[in-house]
Amino acid sequence: MSLILASTRAAAGRAIGIIALALCGAVSAQGRAAPDAATPRLSLPSVGLRARDVAVVINDADPASVETGRYYAAQRGIAADRVIHVRFPAGQPVMGFGDFMRVQAVLDAKLGADVQALALAWTVPFRVECMSVTAAFAFGFDPAHCAEGCQTTKASPYFNSASRMPFTDHKLRPAMLLAGNDVESAKRLIDRGVRSDETWPEGKAYLVNTSDGARNVRAASYERVRDVLGSAYPIEQVDADALAGKADVMFVFTGAAVVASIASNHFVDGAIADHLTSFGGVMPAGGGQTSVLEWLTAGATGSYGAAVEPCNYRAKFPDVGVVMAHYLNGETLVEAYWKSVLMPGQGVFVGDPLARPFGGVRVSQSAAGPVIATRALAPGDYVLEASRSSIGPFQPLRVIRMAGFGVRQLTLPAGDTRYFRLRSVPRPAKEPSPAASDPAPHSSSAASG
Repeated sequence: MSLILASTRAAAGRAIGIIALALCGAVSAQGRAAPDAATPRLSLPSVGLRARDVAVVINDADPASVETGRYYAAQRGIAADRVIHVRFPAGQPVMGFGDFMRVQAVLDAKLGADVQALALAWTVPFRVECMSVTAAFAFGFDPAHCAEGCQTTKASPYFNSASRMPFTDHKLRPAMLLAGNDVESAKRLIDRGVRSDETWPEGKAYLVNTSDGARNVRAASYERVRDVLGSAYPIEQVDADALAGKADVMFVFTGAAVVASIASNHFVDGAIADHLTSFGGVMPAGGGQTSVLEWLTAGATGSYGAAVEPCNYRAKFPDVGVVMAHYLNGETLVEAYWKSVLMPGQGVFVGDPLARPFGGVRVSQSAAGPVIATRALAPGDYVLEASRSSIGPFQPLRVIRMAGFGVRQLTLPAGDTRYFRLRSVPRPAKEPSPAASDPAPHSSSAASG
């Protein structure tokens, strides 16, 4: 995407938190090299949770949970003090309130305020009473996130937010299940997530427009998704009841009780795939419907499904534009997926929380100077500042407006200035994201069945 340069203005001095990245000028777009005394350094706004921000929760009564959780911690480099061992009855699809409160008490005692998200190392339970298990561990048990019949539920303050630290900002820890049909399938899921990091995968988003009127309600947002994100990533609308034989699936969203031909597709590492229906989050089998586990078995890295009858309220399922925009902007799977559901109390998130295929920075050289390429900058205004010293003082050079979504390229000025930083100019507090479709609470009051 192009960068629109504007004149410096008074607001240029304001910024959100940044993280320093040493960037090496004389490398290829894919390569890395050690910085030297002449290498320009650029600091960028921090995007995406890291291993230090996540805690793994293991059920010691479940050998599969123990093996999966330990494997995830090892593969992701999660510190020992971020691996929390609890104990509750294994193999039960629904956790009782008493067991939940005992586990929650352990987490409250052991989790520091710097832990921002949770990886739950099991497949079942997928529910806590009337809430999904991921919502219960994120918010704490709260009946306001439940519903009897076709009713709306409590909204998440994290929906489509700019927050980089959900517990710090909203006192919630988005949670995700490290799920699979068995330990080996859970490990394959984890491996896909790790492999996907900062790869900028070439694939396609498939928006499937089915004939199932009750479950196809998200199709109303497809046109806007294509308009806003079509220049940032390939998007194809498929007017059929199933997606079949595709070799490049990065995203797929559909609405159906039973999704046919899932295994005929090839999923890119880091892929997101889900279907809107009543019991997709029921595991291991989806109550006669396709389970989220079938997406994972076929090769997806993340999915979402209803654990309790939600009716076909769009707000209880991922907003296609929101999840794609946040993921394509370099956020992790757990951040992008959680931000896409306005009312997540009845739905379960599964996958590798730290998968981050669109993160990272690439550097190349041009005659004008080092060229920085990244996807991890949200739309908005940024100030490029420069200094001859790492400690400043930094002087503003220009304001850069990031329009739309996609790969950003920034050429640093040639010369003897070595230190640069890009600082975000905060948006007005209530300015909506251009990626969001209308988060209408529902399109009808019908059960999706």
